[in-house]
Amino acid sequence: MLTETEWDDFYKKIAGRYPRPALTDALALFEKEPAPAEPRLAIDLGSGDGIECIFLLERGWRVLAVDGDPSAAKWLEEKTPPEMRDRLQILTAKFEDVSLPHADLIHSSFSMPFCPPEHFPAFWKRVADAVTPGGRFAGQFFGVRDEWANEPNMTFLTEEQVRGLFVGFEIETFHEKDREGKSARGMKHWHVFTVIARKPVNA
Repeated sequence: MLTETEWDDFYKKIAGRYPRPALTDALALFEKEPAPAEPRLAIDLGSGDGIECIFLLERGWRVLAVDGDPSAAKWLEEKTPPEMRDRLQILTAKFEDVSLPHADLIHSSFSMPFCPPEHFPAFWKRVADAVTPGGRFAGQFFGVRDEWANEPNMTFLTEEQVRGLFVGFEIETFHEKDREGKSARGMKHWHVFTVIARKPVNA
């Protein structure tokens, strides 16, 4: 696990990156649907450097940014334009402690695995329950062949377990990555499942 200082250094290194494809792909799916009368609400779990939050705000969404690292709130506050701040709420909280409002989109970029395994089932239930009918989840889960899979305070899942999380959802995108790549600590072996799933309107 990274320390607060290490996270702060990481945010500096990745400054200027593009929003994650899972988010941009999910928004493209929303754009095919009728626009709502009021701005939709997105929850960004593990908001980190805030790139995805700003991307959502720029497209007219309301955003609840959730991260357990206090420095994440500082980064997001500094980069949010004043005219967008009334649509942004920032919450510093651990996943195992957080309560979630109903939302049209819950996005989690490589952060779900950082919920400890003993808390993950209850946390996921809160996430799934918070997605409104017609809403979506977009994000990643770590697989059991990931290099960090020996970390006792992180959650790693098989493909069957990941798919099992989405009973009652319509899976729109499901990708598996099982290869070497860069991380905040350097090169590592990644085993990652990326999922975009929609909760049916009649759910």
